[in-house]
Amino acid sequence: MRIISFNANGIRSAASKGFFDWFRQQDADVLCLQETKAQESQLGDPQFRPDGHHCFYKDASTKKGYSGVAIYARREPDAVITSLGRPSFDDEGRYIEARFGNLSVVSFYIPSGSSGEERQGFKFDVMDWLKPVLDGWLRSGREYVLCGDWNIVRSRLDIKNWTGNQKNSGCLPPERDWLNGLCADVADAADPANGRGWVDAYRALHPGGQDYTWWSNRGAARANNVGWRIDYQLVTPGLRDKLRACSILREPRFSDHAPFTVDYDL
Repeated sequence: MRIISFNANGIRSAASKGFFDWFRQQDADVLCLQETKAQESQLGDPQFRPDGHHCFYKDASTKKGYSGVAIYARREPDAVITSLGRPSFDDEGRYIEARFGNLSVVSFYIPSGSSGEERQGFKFDVMDWLKPVLDGWLRSGREYVLCGDWNIVRSRLDIKNWTGNQKNSGCLPPERDWLNGLCADVADAADPANGRGWVDAYRALHPGGQDYTWWSNRGAARANNVGWRIDYQLVTPGLRDKLRACSILREPRFSDHAPFTVDYDL
């Protein structure tokens, strides 16, 4: 099973740069998109609906051209869920889940706090609210793949300029502590006694890897590979042994983010 996660920074913009031409060649079972920046009614052109895929969207209702997530699935899901019960989060189009038997694939777009204190405060509020939700999923008995742009790096391996970004959103110590505390591949994980905690698919496959998934549009950040790894596929412990390979497509450039592909033995 091949799952791709990609922050498009505008699905129409990414399409104009050839993203869907590339996607059609990937033999992907599921595509999780973030930052579609469109309403579903604007995506009627066949290029946005690749042959053989079922397409599901959760648009931002707070304002047009903002946020938004989507899932494209080769197999029709048994169910699609678009609300976690928190309107301030749901209405910004930040969550969609497709269920296939006992497997859930989620497309998440965690808020950024880079625009200022108000949005950073919202980000911290979302983090506090989301943790028990994620803990509940771990205890549910379902297998989950959480795809998305989490807007947080985990360690110095995940960011080129570690020292210079310690006071910047996405690299703040409380943010990193929160994300690392969810994961099973660090000390003091969520529930180490029972082996419970989310598995960072990239880090499980590449323990010492230093690949990035996002680059600033300023300067020559992408050309010089001055990037951040903030796009993840976090999986339940039962899927750890199902991880086979992953790749981050730095070029061609469809967005300021790179598509992140993981292959599972499912």
